Amino acid sequence: MPRNGPLALVFHTLVVIFMLAPLVIVCLVAFTPENTLSLPTAGISLRWFDAVFHHADFLQSFWNSLWLATLSATLSTAIAVPAGIATTRYAFRGRDALNALFLSPLLIPHLVLGVALLQLFSRLGAAGSFFWLVLAHSVVITPYALRLVIAALVGFDRSTEQAAASLGATAFTVFRRITLPMILPGVAGGWLLAFINSFDELTMSIFVTSPATVTLPVRMYMYATESIDPMMAAVSALMVAVTAVAMIVLDRIYGLDRILVGRQ
Repeated sequence: MPRNGPLALVFHTLVVIFMLAPLVIVCLVAFTPENTLSLPTAGISLRWFDAVFHHADFLQSFWNSLWLATLSATLSTAIAVPAGIATTRYAFRGRDALNALFLSPLLIPHLVLGVALLQLFSRLGAAGSFFWLVLAHSVVITPYALRLVIAALVGFDRSTEQAAASLGATAFTVFRRITLPMILPGVAGGWLLAFINSFDELTMSIFVTSPATVTLPVRMYMYATESIDPMMAAVSALMVAVTAVAMIVLDRIYGLDRILVGRQ
């Protein structure tokens, strides 16, 4: 099996350092006891983390993002499972077009989606509604859930399903007792990946949120335009921690190598 040479290893190391350095710096700044953005050279303090948990706007925005990501990920997964089964198991007219439609949000810039959804919601008189915000996020994150569901269905051995059907099981029973449990890692991984993308979504959310439904990324953007104190770094560090924990769980459930490189 070919191995990377010393030059390739050095290059990969530099790339990893370049990508992680901003995150490390932000996390270090979050522990500063000073009133300005600076590394904690004079000591380590949890002052700004405490300030975050006593900031009512940030707490409300966090719960908005949490509920929004949970509902959006659940809705997108509920759409992705039947869509994945239909596009991988059945040949029908327009199948490729349907698959392209579900995956198209990956190709459209979120800025364009945000403006388009804002126009749509304004015409429907639904601007600022949390329900429509959930639908907007579901449009953006459904491709992530669908991708993992399709990956779980590709190469799926249907002999167990056929055996159950031959013994008199209904189509719903076969799906509930056999198909869904066997693809559950892909479904759970798709839900978690959709949750992460919804929780971190900023560009589109700026256009479709209202003062009552401001999400945490939008609140961070608004705060950053008004102040540059280290509380911004503390919130960022907490978001990095939440995302890292979610990615670890996703790796344990499904495997990041299967998501990123398609390894079976």
